[in-house]
Amino acid sequence: MDLEFTKEQKLLQETYREFCKRNLTREYVRWLDENTTFLPQDMYDKLADLGTMGICIPPEYGGMGLGEVEQCIVTEEISRAGVAVGFCSGMAEGFGGRPIMALGTDAQKKHHLPRIAAGKEKWSLAMTEPAGGTDILGAIRTSATKNSDHYVVNGSKMWISGAHVADYLTTLVITNKEVERKKGLSLLIIDARSPGVTIRPIKKMGIHGCGVNEIYFDNVCVPFENLLGGENKGWYGLLNVLNPERIATSMFSLGIAKSAFEYALDYARERKAFGKTIGSFQILQHYLAEIAIEIENAQNLIYKCARLCDAGKRYDVEACMAKVVACRASELAARYGMEIMGGYGFAMEYDMQRHFRDYKQMMFSPISDEMAKNYIAESFGLPRSF
Repeated sequence: MDLEFTKEQKLLQETYREFCKRNLTREYVRWLDENTTFLPQDMYDKLADLGTMGICIPPEYGGMGLGEVEQCIVTEEISRAGVAVGFCSGMAEGFGGRPIMALGTDAQKKHHLPRIAAGKEKWSLAMTEPAGGTDILGAIRTSATKNSDHYVVNGSKMWISGAHVADYLTTLVITNKEVERKKGLSLLIIDARSPGVTIRPIKKMGIHGCGVNEIYFDNVCVPFENLLGGENKGWYGLLNVLNPERIATSMFSLGIAKSAFEYALDYARERKAFGKTIGSFQILQHYLAEIAIEIENAQNLIYKCARLCDAGKRYDVEACMAKVVACRASELAARYGMEIMGGYGFAMEYDMQRHFRDYKQMMFSPISDEMAKNYIAESFGLPRSF
């Protein structure tokens, strides 16, 4: 597939590639992994100055007003330099900007979108709960009850990326317990600093530069005007978030795959054994060729999704396919990369071990590969398998 970028898209790609080359060096990204749980504010501000947090936000709200293809171009370049940076720089628009653009009132748009585009607000999506990951409908217990002019929220959320630095939490809650679950859910904008909100960081194996958290809501008061979209319509409103999120997740995996591939390729060209570079050995050439094939497949499928999105066409099935294929590319790149580098790949002072740790999160987040395949199979008319 020829990506056929326009002149403007190529300029955008070159701008971010040069930015990443200067600012998101291997040394800096390694430091992030070893010392942070979110992108430092100075780097966040630099990315905001480029327009990163407002790629798809309309110009009247301070954004660039671009499409999903441009969003993918930017996310690819950043995630190729450091996947944690891709996570951190994409959450405000993905979890705040997009749902507000699709579901928000005029007042919500005027208040939040300019601040998101300028990098002045950080957002997180509080959806997953302790009782279940992908099984959102079956696991959700967090509820919101009405009390005079506000909702009272109680419950907890689990594995929530970036909540520890978020200003606002786009939160899925039960607002009607008497109907089928998906017809009784709502989305609320919750100020993360509200009394009764407790956020506890969780240590994890990979993508250290973007931490995850558990959130507790204890009688948290949320004004009625913080309802996002119609009451009891939150599940359907989430579709405006989840499908683009799967494109972004696929691009994160592609970033890991490309970075690991380039690292392994450089090593294979330089490392010598038995009198010649190890890149001369057929089996290692095959490893690299297989990675390159998977990268090409993933890239083509992701940008197909982006083009369908920009054209206003359905891409939910393709987004699930892209998620699986891109994860496979990141897994192969990290696993074969470890094989190519041998003991050096296992050493913490080399980056391959980070790629190996990072790709594992992508296999089950935000949807497991198995659930993605179930969705794909159902699209062919097969019965639900769970």
